[in-house]
Amino acid sequence: MLEFFGRFHPVLVHLPIGILLIACLFLLLILIPKFANLRPAITALLFLGMISAIGSCITGYFLANSGDYEGKMVSNHQWMGIGVAVLSVLLLFIHKYAKADSRMPTVTSVLLLVLVSVTGHLGGSLTHGADYLTAPLKEGGGKAGAAIPPIPNVQEALVYKDAIQPLLKNRCYSCHGSEKQKGKLRLDLEAYILKGGEEGHTIVKGKAEESELIRRLLLPGSNDKHMPPKEKPQLSQDEIALLHWWINNGAGFNEKVKGLKQPDNIKAVLAALEKGTAGTIANKLADVPEKEVDPANEKYIKSLNNAGVMIVPVAQSSNYLTANFINAHSTADSVMKALKSVKDQLAWLKLEHKSVNDQTLKSIKDCSSLVRLSLNNTKVTDKGLESLKNMDQLQYLSLVGTKVTAKGLKQLSKLKSLKSLYLYQTNIQRSDWGALKKAFPKVTLDSGNYRVSTLLKDTTEVKATPAG
Repeated sequence: MLEFFGRFHPVLVHLPIGILLIACLFLLLILIPKFANLRPAITALLFLGMISAIGSCITGYFLANSGDYEGKMVSNHQWMGIGVAVLSVLLLFIHKYAKADSRMPTVTSVLLLVLVSVTGHLGGSLTHGADYLTAPLKEGGGKAGAAIPPIPNVQEALVYKDAIQPLLKNRCYSCHGSEKQKGKLRLDLEAYILKGGEEGHTIVKGKAEESELIRRLLLPGSNDKHMPPKEKPQLSQDEIALLHWWINNGAGFNEKVKGLKQPDNIKAVLAALEKGTAGTIANKLADVPEKEVDPANEKYIKSLNNAGVMIVPVAQSSNYLTANFINAHSTADSVMKALKSVKDQLAWLKLEHKSVNDQTLKSIKDCSSLVRLSLNNTKVTDKGLESLKNMDQLQYLSLVGTKVTAKGLKQLSKLKSLKSLYLYQTNIQRSDWGALKKAFPKVTLDSGNYRVSTLLKDTTEVKATPAG
């Protein structure tokens, strides 16, 4: 309840600022004889300003103790606010009882003007960031550009220190830093990042799609849970891609760029960082269809969310969607019917659920916009792969832990966009890899624990790769 009242502070705090500033202005104006008729209004203004200043102090105290704020700036703002309230009470009595020729009201009003200005500045800094006032004086005129400075030798750079941390600092610290922790979340130190906030773990190592940080970034700007708030500088698609890449690679804090796998889209972003042209890369995503689509029907998205399916846009500027069934309650006909209703917008699908089988895949065979499909650890067999034969947009297919065989996989050899097949722990035998390589000459075949190398002869050599 106290936190509820504390949230009225931003509403009330503008009253004493405006009222007391007018009262102080009138006190200065009555020094000029022609404005002497303003004197009767000053007492009323000071009284109203005093009451609203006290109310602002009380609500501000409740808000400061909500857990969203801490640090020296909060303490300074709090004591300055108390000082404004005390000085407004003092000025009311000085104005009312001081002699007509006394300079005390004038001196006190000047002090109050200064105190109100400093207190307001500290409050604004807590809300908008410590550099909010001076940002327009900096290079770029305060306009939101790339949040990550150029990295001369990007492959030797530390991923977190040189790329992720500057990004978080310039886009997230104003709400989730040392002075303010909206949602009890801090992103300025490793321990706090891993701890998370009110919503639990902010990042799930190795699972960007399940990380609350990525989920919030991809929500529509009109959504109350979207981060950053729509009135603040937004992350570019390149910056979101970097965060996504970092989390999927384990969200480490000491790894070098060259030590992590770099898909084509990340190579382009890293090259831009090295050249100092980050942010100038077109915002077209490589992993979504080029054709634009209308937004999906909110009714079906809500139905899927209610069934435990996580549905979010693949990017802020895209109507294409990603669906994750990892926490779904079931894959009942009603759920799959709702999924089929957003087939035009469905680009990425993580259909990993214990109930998924060959019959389930028949429900998605018309999802022609699918680019990524993960069926890991499901009951899918060769028969189910028949439902995927016409997915011409499909680039990435993961079948880890399924019962598929090399014979069944060959049904997909005509998929013209296919780039990667993940086939660890399947029923594919070692003797099958040579034939698969011929059937999928332009596709990366990832067997998980060994790499298939095709030689310039009629044999195939299989080499073990180090774990991890």
